[in-house]
Order: sequence, then C-alpha cells, then structure tokens
Amino acid sequence: MSRTMQEAVMPTTVLYSPDDVRRLAASDGAILIDVRDRKDFEAGHIPGAVNMPDIFTYLAETTQEGLKTLQQTFATLFADFGLDGKKTAIVYEDALHTRYGGSCRGYWILRYLGYPSVGILDGGLSGWRRQGGTLVTDTTRPTRTEFPLHINTGLMATYEDVRAALGDSTVRLLDNRDRVEWLGESSSPYGVDFAPRKGRIPGAVWIEWYDFMKVEDGHAAFRSAEEIRTLAATRGLRPDDDIIIYCFKGARAANTYVALSAAGFTRLRIYMGSWNEWSRNEALPIEDGLPKAAAPYCGG
Repeated sequence: MSRTMQEAVMPTTVLYSPDDVRRLAASDGAILIDVRDRKDFEAGHIPGAVNMPDIFTYLAETTQEGLKTLQQTFATLFADFGLDGKKTAIVYEDALHTRYGGSCRGYWILRYLGYPSVGILDGGLSGWRRQGGTLVTDTTRPTRTEFPLHINTGLMATYEDVRAALGDSTVRLLDNRDRVEWLGESSSPYGVDFAPRKGRIPGAVWIEWYDFMKVEDGHAAFRSAEEIRTLAATRGLRPDDDIIIYCFKGARAANTYVALSAAGFTRLRIYMGSWNEWSRNEALPIEDGLPKAAAPYCGG
C-alpha cells in the first residue's frame, strides 16, 4: 500500500458513543468541539465544549495560497482551543443529518492537518440527549497551546487534481449534493443563485449524501458497511477505487467520506473547494441541465 493510501485509511475509532465521551472528559482526555452557530451553542451545549462554527462555515480554495490559508486558519483556531496533540478532539453537531455533515467536516479537517487523535460524537447532540446527557450554558476557556501541524496531503484533492481526473478513467468523481443541485436547479444549499453556475462536474456519478444514513425519530446513524458498499456499487464504485468526493464546500463530502471509509473504501480524497470553487472559475468545465452520459447508473 502506498504512503498516500495509508494516510487515507481511517483510525480504528471514529464514532465515539456518549459514554465514551463522558469517560474521556472525566479523565481530562478530550476536547469537545461544537460546530453549531454561536446562538445555538449559547442556548445549551455539552459540558466543557468549545464552539467553532468556522468548521462549518469556512469556504476553502484549493490553490496553493488557498490551502496555506486554510491550514493556518484552522491550526490557529485549534491552538486557541488547546489542541496540543495529547487530547482527543471530539467534534459534534445537532445530528449527523441536520447540519450538512459539519461534525464530519471538522473530523476531516483535523485529520488533514495531521492531528493524531480525533473522533465524532456518534449521533451528535441527538444521541447525547437520547442517552441522558445534560446540556449547560457556561463557557469553557481553554489554555492556548501549540497545534501539532503535519499536513496529510493524501486526503486533499485540489481543483487541479479534479481537472486532471476528467480525462483519467482510473479516478472516479462522486457528487453527493442534494438532488436539486445535481440536476442543476440550484447552485447551493444557501440559495438557488448563490454560486454563479449550476450543474455538475463532467463525468461525476451521484449519490445523495442522505442515502448513506438511516434516520429514525430524528436520530441519524450511518448504514451498515454492507449496505454502503451495495449502494456504492449501484454507481460502479468499488472499495479499491481512487475516488474524489465533492459537494458544495466539503461538509457533505466529509460525511460521505466517513461512511465510505467505515465500509472499507481506502482511496478517498475530498475536493474541499467543491462546487463553490469550481463554479466560480469560468475556465473549469461543467455539465448543466439534466444529467447525460456523465451520470452512469449501474443496477436497479
């Protein structure tokens, strides 16, 4: 296995149960990162948690300068919140299906920056409450530290990587945006015309990000590994394929990254700039209108 592939393989523990989080917190072994808006955080959050909405809102560019800005921005924020490489960072949101994969985006960013121990609260606040977890309104003020920055280049796809993949049959592009975005009816989750162009990256296949999860009574969980592999196979995607995932800004793509990784897919990258970056560069091709040959569907 190549170095790049090894870097893309997820650590053993990714989803931490509420009990896992309580045990880590009790031993001062975790920093809980809430990705929700500040007003939601202030209304009630897990005891000891810090608030970092930037994880959800940040719009990345994958130029050399853009990647450097992303790295410096988040390394500084995480240092401010005391992530020194010794404590486990646990990221959470409302639920896995309600904030466009914000907790998974935080997980992926930390892994991209090379943080050694990071996970996601399984089920988010929904799961926390279901297991009797309480919320508080007081604010924790961590001590600033030095963030251990070690960029994991094998996890990131730039717009140049995606453009090169357009003529490369060995690389698969997976679009997991909402249906209206895939069909070119809307440019983003933030409004029909938020981005300047509507459509798809040519040659991409589509699986809506919600489909990797099952939702019962407002609580979301990832489907089983077998179910995820079966779903991916309907689009001709196999666990050993070289796959680049994109959405609008890399949040839903991170949610899908976690799902596919748990199902044994080992060659995954996220195009972090995603449609927000791609659509704003007129030199980059798109397919608009109804999907054509660029959207093969294999199976029923």
